[in-house]
Amino acid sequence: MLRHLPLSQHPSLLVGSETSDDAAVWRLKNGSCIASTTDFFAPIVDDARTWGRIAAANAASDIYAMGGTPIFALNLVSWPKDILPLDLLSEVLIGGNDAAVEGDWIIAGGHTVDGPEPMYGLAVTGEIDADTMLTNAGGLPKQALVLTKPIGTGLLATAVKNSPVSATQPGGALAAMYEIGVNEMCRLNAAASSIALSVRASSATDVTGFGLLGHLAELATASGLSASINMSQIPLLPNVESLIDQGFVPSGSVRNLDFLDDSVTGGTPSQRLLLADAQTSGGLLFACDESAAEEALHALIETGHTAAIIGRLDDGAPGHITIDS
Repeated sequence: MLRHLPLSQHPSLLVGSETSDDAAVWRLKNGSCIASTTDFFAPIVDDARTWGRIAAANAASDIYAMGGTPIFALNLVSWPKDILPLDLLSEVLIGGNDAAVEGDWIIAGGHTVDGPEPMYGLAVTGEIDADTMLTNAGGLPKQALVLTKPIGTGLLATAVKNSPVSATQPGGALAAMYEIGVNEMCRLNAAASSIALSVRASSATDVTGFGLLGHLAELATASGLSASINMSQIPLLPNVESLIDQGFVPSGSVRNLDFLDDSVTGGTPSQRLLLADAQTSGGLLFACDESAAEEALHALIETGHTAAIIGRLDDGAPGHITIDS
């Protein structure tokens, strides 16, 4: 019991820049660490089982971003039982379990409430080696930045919500982008995490709701460094830039960019919006030596990732990001 010491001051609890931005990490007496994280959201795709799988992959992402391994999870569900059938909820839960089986963790239970709209996610517990744990704060000058998934899922999800169902079906305007985007959102960050550890990455984060710019700014700030990224090297979903022109921009992406406005130079307004796009189940962003980055890129591509070396860390104003064409 921690009755006399606030959690933020307890020596066993790693907080702030030491940990991934959405997880708590507890150092055990044997030197290993246990991490706990949670995430859940409303449907972003039409298929219930796919939504469940994406939500589970997204919830486990923080564990992988720290170089850890999920052990078990608990389902978190809000379901309007008088509006949507429970058979549909079963499909969502099966999708979540699909991700757990692939990642070799167990969904051990959970909790469901009757709510006004469907929501699903997981509370995930994972194990981390204290000696190899990846944090936001370990980046070093002149290290390369590696991104393991393409950007654009926030724009895609907004377009899907505001388009007819036919848009995502074969031959539809969003079909190619949708298929690739869903596959990427379902992809666990397990292999990417293992590769980051194998090349001795010094710092890592996952790219989710704060967008690439937001999460890179956090990593750079915690590491006391600036960053530069090459727009031409950023992996993107196919034709995703066109969604900006059509007005399918998530409000979260706009808020991300507003928050970072003083910390970012370069890039066109559309490029900035794209880089601030709020991602769901995005990839990992990690820093490592330049020679190791090439090794990591080769391994990522071999395992099916659409990955790239997108820039570097350097001395400069902590958290400042320069976008190069």
